Amino acid sequence: MFLLIIHVIRVSAAKKSLHLKLILGEIVSKTIKELFDLTGKTAIVTGGSRGIGKEMAEGLAEAGASLMLCARRAEWLDETLEEFRGKDFRVAGKLCDVAKAEDIQSVVDETIKKFGKIDILINNAGISWGAMPEEMPLAQWQKVIDVNLTGCFLFAQAVGREMLRKESGSIINIASISGITSSANGPFYAGYAASKAGLIGLTRELAASWGRKGIRVNAIAPGFFHSRLADAVIDIYERSIQETNAIPRIGKEGELKGAAVFLASDASSYITGQTIIVDGGMTI
Repeated sequence: MFLLIIHVIRVSAAKKSLHLKLILGEIVSKTIKELFDLTGKTAIVTGGSRGIGKEMAEGLAEAGASLMLCARRAEWLDETLEEFRGKDFRVAGKLCDVAKAEDIQSVVDETIKKFGKIDILINNAGISWGAMPEEMPLAQWQKVIDVNLTGCFLFAQAVGREMLRKESGSIINIASISGITSSANGPFYAGYAASKAGLIGLTRELAASWGRKGIRVNAIAPGFFHSRLADAVIDIYERSIQETNAIPRIGKEGELKGAAVFLASDASSYITGQTIIVDGGMTI
């Protein structure tokens, strides 16, 4: 009997060792192309019809992912859907106000219905309002917080429930260097800065909460890139950036694609709770 128990233990240990070797072997055998490959993955991208959201969505699709794009305005969304389908991307879209939980759940349900699963979420939708703190209308403060922070939480919560069922997923929150640093020369947008700083904190907390359940949560903090939201203040900063940045220019179109695909893919499988700053060295 004693010898039989020892034999069973040895067999069990051997099986575990073999399983571990197979896992390690699978990881080691992946090529760099395989690590960045998103074929068979499904991604939701909020604010995905224009600007940096569209750019990051395009990067995911070029890496093989299927897309569900969300936007508030049909004219922007329909135009991008037509463009992406012309590139043979597998893409669908849905109107969504990320400040409304019912809109978010509708997007999640539609994504599951159309693609069967959700592997990636990019929380990109955002708004801003510029004013001196003493003049900031409460309604505008609340609107910015509702979209930029609460909306990201609600989307992560709804998508997280789906990811928890299969114990796998990557959530990428689009923060900003405004959540890390400020300037006495302005522009001044207390609600926006607070929402982006809060989003960085939320990223860490979600990563800590879900990391042992297979879900990674990271953030990208862009510096200044041309977009509908940023163009209003770029003129204020551009000369200073050219004079003081380590890379002395505004970010170019396409320079956020790589960070998004990296964090969405197996290339970043051991990274969670982090904020990747893409600002040409503005905050170093």
